[in-house]
Amino acid sequence: MSASATAGPRRAGGISGTAVGLTILAAALLVAILGPMLVPHDPLVQELAARNAPPDALHWLGRDHLGRDILARLAAGTRISLAVALGATLLAVLVGAGLGLAAEALGRWPSFLVFGAFDMVRALPSILLALTLMVALGVGMAPLILALGIAFAPHMALVARAAWRRESAAGYVAAARVMGAAPLATLRRHVLPNIAGALVTQASIIMPRAITTESVLSFFGLGVAPETPSWGRMISGATRFAEAAPHAVLAPVLALCLVTLGFALAGDRLRLALDPLRERGQ
Repeated sequence: MSASATAGPRRAGGISGTAVGLTILAAALLVAILGPMLVPHDPLVQELAARNAPPDALHWLGRDHLGRDILARLAAGTRISLAVALGATLLAVLVGAGLGLAAEALGRWPSFLVFGAFDMVRALPSILLALTLMVALGVGMAPLILALGIAFAPHMALVARAAWRRESAAGYVAAARVMGAAPLATLRRHVLPNIAGALVTQASIIMPRAITTESVLSFFGLGVAPETPSWGRMISGATRFAEAAPHAVLAPVLALCLVTLGFALAGDRLRLALDPLRERGQ
């Protein structure tokens, strides 16, 4: 069977997966932006008389162990998770890719120093490093974004270094050097536009990992502030009452799984679309 004959099913499956992923992410973004308008209940209001109440006509996902509306808290948690993931990913791109590319462009010793520091950071798993930083920085959105950004920065740096070394062997980089262009100017004007696809793809991989890590940290009480609704804190609080109110656990767990799946499906298609070797037919 020819390559053109097998391309159709793969392409159809890719489009279908992309549509599912984009639909999930669009729904999550809509909930994050319009949550207070879509859900009339206050996520912080407690009603102890309705603790662990099952879903009903007014509270579609039921109540938690303090009588708070689960749907309202889920919407608020969506906003928190996406905001933290976006902030951490942007910080990882700026710190990891920025420092990595600048060090590679400036020469051997800057690269040795910068990537030596990244290797020390990378010696710890991302979640353990983020956990250590949160213990030192305290709870809250700003410390959480900083901790996750630093934890994932080495991953961006490694991708940036590989992309730089691939492009630095190309003729246009050699021509720019012969013409006397400064290393950082060559990086900014010529190399960066050609490696942006690789950086965007890696960022799409980091975002769901940041969401998962944020949920784990919040589960252990080291994420956002205690009064702030988040998926991890919802899961942590509801696990003690899983038998009496399984709906309180299932709602944030399913939300976490769906959003992670959405990023995986959309990110896989994005990787294929931005792969330069695929465009060259290799």
